[in-house]
Amino acid sequence: MANKFFFLNGGSETVFFQERDFLVDSGVSVVDFSMQDERNRHSAYSNYFVSSRQYKQGASLVQKIESASSLIHSPEAVKHISALIDAERPDIVHCHNIYHQLTPSIIGAAKKFGVPIVLTLHDYKPVCPAYVRLHDEKMCSACLDGDFSNVIKYRCADGSLGKSALLYAEAVVQKLLGNYEKLDAVIAPSQFMAESVASRFSPEKVKVIYNGIDIDKVRASAEDDGYVLYLGRLSQEKGIATLLEAYRRNDIRLPLKICGTGPLLDQLLMDVPPNVELLGYQTGEALKSIISKASLVSVPSEWYENCPMSVLEAMAYGKPVVASQVGGIPELVADGISGLLHEPGNADALSACIDKLADDVELRKMMGRNARQRVEDSFSLAQHNAALLAVYRDLTNDFKGR
Repeated sequence: MANKFFFLNGGSETVFFQERDFLVDSGVSVVDFSMQDERNRHSAYSNYFVSSRQYKQGASLVQKIESASSLIHSPEAVKHISALIDAERPDIVHCHNIYHQLTPSIIGAAKKFGVPIVLTLHDYKPVCPAYVRLHDEKMCSACLDGDFSNVIKYRCADGSLGKSALLYAEAVVQKLLGNYEKLDAVIAPSQFMAESVASRFSPEKVKVIYNGIDIDKVRASAEDDGYVLYLGRLSQEKGIATLLEAYRRNDIRLPLKICGTGPLLDQLLMDVPPNVELLGYQTGEALKSIISKASLVSVPSEWYENCPMSVLEAMAYGKPVVASQVGGIPELVADGISGLLHEPGNADALSACIDKLADDVELRKMMGRNARQRVEDSFSLAQHNAALLAVYRDLTNDFKGR
């Protein structure tokens, strides 16, 4: 299993470690491939990990050239994963978040050993050089047809022509090398993702497997202390600015608690509405208590969310979700049944959804029960793991038959 971070860095790592732990607990021998970092979990294979790469500002011209080259193709990663596969002879290679530090070059390297290779799509990198499908903080589909020059046209990398040109070069080189085309299976955590990458991968290669939540470790809560909860990164694409605008412009009857940190924190602190409380980064039992006592959870995203764990977690706690009707979110939240969906970026529509639930405690309870049931029926970790094993079995059986 390959992932550039071997510690919990985000939602993709949550999924990665859930799968890894399941396989280990099931008696499967798991071989790790990642990047060196002092925050890493222990691994018996850490000697094979590539050296740490952060791509920091202020580097010399030579360092920038070396970094740019290794971002596109990593000879070190190719050498190390080749040695690892040669030593361990795995039955399958499963890649998760490999871009930039590991690079898709490891796909081509692994393929030379005749091993079936799987990639889980945690973002849109194969069809969007900037991976998030945003430009000028607006949702974008310009590169889905394979014309990656749009990343330069719109300067999608922080408005920088140089950085955008580098991402364009990366996308073109990978297309020429055909590393993505060497994959034997691609796991899409939503139908929306599967449709988004249709120009890059043949339909028979793409397997839709939703992210899963461990329902045995998350208990539904009937507590309701009368507040809306936002849980996540404080950044533009997450819609936090629209949520706060909804509270400024409308007399929303439920106060808002915000858990998280991010690049917009300082800006938000300058103008916090009176019925909004910033709680900062929360974790452990404190976070569980905050979610358990919430009336509803708001997910006002303004980018093409894939299969956000924050939505599944809220539903597992038995909380109705008020969310943007965008990306893979409508596949999780049944509008009017387990939550309410609204137009992304529309503060008035968002406040109307919150007020509808604020005025009706029984409706909140009913939607919360439905949310929990929906997770149990369709998005449990056990279902996710079973689907993953089915993909593994199909691939290994297919390779044995060749």
